[in-house]
Amino acid sequence: MTEARKTIRLYEALELRGEYDARIKTLRDCLPEARQNRNLFSHRDNDSSRRPAPGFSVSEARDQRRKLNAAIQRANFEHRVEHEGDDMSLTEALETRKALNDRLGELHTQVVDSAYERVLHKEERDIVEDNELPYDDCRTRLNEARVEFRQLNRQIRAASFEVEVEYADE
Repeated sequence: MTEARKTIRLYEALELRGEYDARIKTLRDCLPEARQNRNLFSHRDNDSSRRPAPGFSVSEARDQRRKLNAAIQRANFEHRVEHEGDDMSLTEALETRKALNDRLGELHTQVVDSAYERVLHKEERDIVEDNELPYDDCRTRLNEARVEFRQLNRQIRAASFEVEVEYADE
């Protein structure tokens, strides 16, 4: 009997990866070195008389997460989305979204900085320094970038419900 390939949706794989991260953290926190660091400033008993319980294996959880992460990366690389007329992999779309998010922060700062003119009070007159970037232009670019981010994010989210990842949750 041949073993059938099991697939899960990308959003399920992402949730599963988060679950495995939590499992690994729990197991890691059970390790003696983590316990020593955590108890460094407390007055608890010495843990030197403790040993791992049977069935305790952080390497298994790490292996499962590594396999799941590789499956997600394969799916991200293979699936294509269209953004502003360009056909790109989901991986590229995720990187583009990250860059767009950074750009939104920069544009936000430009809008805030350009919202007020600088006024220097000199003796009997005021000197007004014009902004390097006009407020209306900055605001327009920010709004356009927000729309672009929203559209790309919708495509990425839609893909997470369409794309199947070759991974069987054991």
